[in-house]
Amino acid sequence: MTKPEVALAPEIEHFYAAVIDEDTRLSASADGRLELVRTQEILRRFLPPAPARVFDVGGGTGVHARWLVEDGYKVELIDPVARHVEQAAAICPASQGDARSLDAADASYDVVQLLGPLYHLPDPEDRRQALSEARRVVKPGGLVAAAGINRYASLFEHVSYAHLHTERLQTAISKILRTAVHDGKGFTLAYFHRAEELADELRAAGLTDVQVFGIEGPAWSLLKAVEQQPGEGPTDDLFDSALTAARMAEPYPELLAASSHLLAVGRASDGNP
Repeated sequence: MTKPEVALAPEIEHFYAAVIDEDTRLSASADGRLELVRTQEILRRFLPPAPARVFDVGGGTGVHARWLVEDGYKVELIDPVARHVEQAAAICPASQGDARSLDAADASYDVVQLLGPLYHLPDPEDRRQALSEARRVVKPGGLVAAAGINRYASLFEHVSYAHLHTERLQTAISKILRTAVHDGKGFTLAYFHRAEELADELRAAGLTDVQVFGIEGPAWSLLKAVEQQPGEGPTDDLFDSALTAARMAEPYPELLAASSHLLAVGRASDGNP
């Protein structure tokens, strides 16, 4: 099989190669730690027993691959950013690749996870292709997990930074709410999902038993707001309360809109897609 060419927008390459250290994003802030803990506990409900084979598509520096390997899974990772691949290679087999064109055989993995690629694919056809590729390479009955940025995350986030009241931010955030696309200023080109939209995209790719979870729950921005203020930051009690709020919110779909990120899981049917 010919190794696919990686097509990455220059601003995304620059952001992850020169602006942010993705290796510490989920450990350096309280809301990042909340995202990691909740992603772990949600995925562990659905993962098959180790040592199942996991394909970590767009796996960054291996933040999730690390705990999966520690849990006994056989993880392989691809990412379009060379810097990420170099870091992830210390954890598991890693190479450059594109979520829309996977260099993998049909039905070759027990689990395929896309915990980042859909963020950076504003074109619906690109997202459809990425999910279809995940469906292709996962085994019948296997798990596909895909994360999305919540459509309303920027609204909550910029309140926590205490500058949403400025005209410039109101204009920028209003555009995201209206179009679902972030133009790349201060972050990268990105797409922001609604929960029902993310679920529909997984179903359209041929996945069944689709469920969507709010990863951080409704109190994540409180952690972030406290962290922006002078002092020692959020207490352990506040963190634990935010984590509890995320767990308690799960039975109530109307609270999905308050999470920063969404996590959708689905199964490949036992027949043909």
